[in-house]
Amino acid sequence: MTKRPRFADDVHWAPGLVAVALFAVFAAVFLTQGFAPAAGFSPDVALTESIGYLLFDMPGQAAVDGTGFLAAFEMIDFFLVGALVAAVLLARRESDGAPLEKSGGER
Repeated sequence: MTKRPRFADDVHWAPGLVAVALFAVFAAVFLTQGFAPAAGFSPDVALTESIGYLLFDMPGQAAVDGTGFLAAFEMIDFFLVGALVAAVLLARRESDGAPLEKSGGER
């Protein structure tokens, strides 16, 4: 016969009450806080086109202000291609299906 589960008698209520009080404070602050209107771009701006112009460092053609991102884009591209090549080389197997040995393939 199984025992019926019982609630623990030695429960500490203080941490639970502190958590509920903290939640009440956060909820009160959040509900009474006024938020500023959302900042954004005007609807007539072609944002994707502007990002493309800024990416290739042609700020005179972009409708929004910004800096050129081509150097950062190329650096990230270089490292991602390097990581992809390294992953392919690490996952490569020999012609018989066995993984490469640490010594460079010599068995």
